[in-house]
Amino acid sequence: MYQERILLTVKDILEKEFKIDTRGYRPQEVDKFLDVIIRDYEEMISIIKELDSDKKSLLEDNMRLKQEIRMLRTKLDVVKDSGTSDASSSDVLRRLSNLEKIIYGDD
Repeated sequence: MYQERILLTVKDILEKEFKIDTRGYRPQEVDKFLDVIIRDYEEMISIIKELDSDKKSLLEDNMRLKQEIRMLRTKLDVVKDSGTSDASSSDVLRRLSNLEKIIYGDD
């Protein structure tokens, strides 16, 4: 998914050969290659930040959903103990089931 955003592979960097000029490597060629490497590193940093942000958001959602499940289970226990109407019990069970599907996935 993120591979298309990175221009160079490890193999590209390791196997890069520069043309030798009378005084050594051509500075323009080396500078151009280093510019591409710098761009890739900046892109990698950007990708890592995006993934960290996504991870944080997913963890927060997960915690919120787990708290809601605990709350619904508590309500369900109270409803079972008090013997109230079957309609409210089935509603709580249905909501609990839907939340578990969201968190644990459909099996």
